[in-house]
Amino acid sequence: MIYLYPMKVCIINGPNLNLLGRREPELYGNQDFESYFKLLKNEFSALELEYYQSNLEGDIVTKLQELGATVNGIVLNAAAYTHTSVAIADAVAAIDIPTIEVHITNLLSRESFRHKSLIGPYCKGSIMGFGLDGYRLALLSFLKK
Repeated sequence: MIYLYPMKVCIINGPNLNLLGRREPELYGNQDFESYFKLLKNEFSALELEYYQSNLEGDIVTKLQELGATVNGIVLNAAAYTHTSVAIADAVAAIDIPTIEVHITNLLSRESFRHKSLIGPYCKGSIMGFGLDGYRLALLSFLKK
């Protein structure tokens, strides 16, 4: 296993993920993302981690564009925009930054409209169904060459 340092990764969360810990805990668990992010920062102390969350599609597009060459990787949970946002998919396709798509739940076991990801085809890979641990798995994937 080869680790590449120093490395900067930005985690981007989409709509309603600011409600983690309170929203549908039977699906999303009881932990808020801010406390989980602190755990990730401790576990991946060799990485420079940044976190961004927005409920607004255009803000997510702008953030993706702004990251430019400033990060080595992106972990993206576009939430509901995964299935509807051509704009976010186009932004991921337009930037030259490896992006991992993450979803807390297994989208394929949910409503049929959640089975299609517009973003996935432009990502290095997709992780779903492992709860918040999906973010950790995504970060690990950036450390392996």
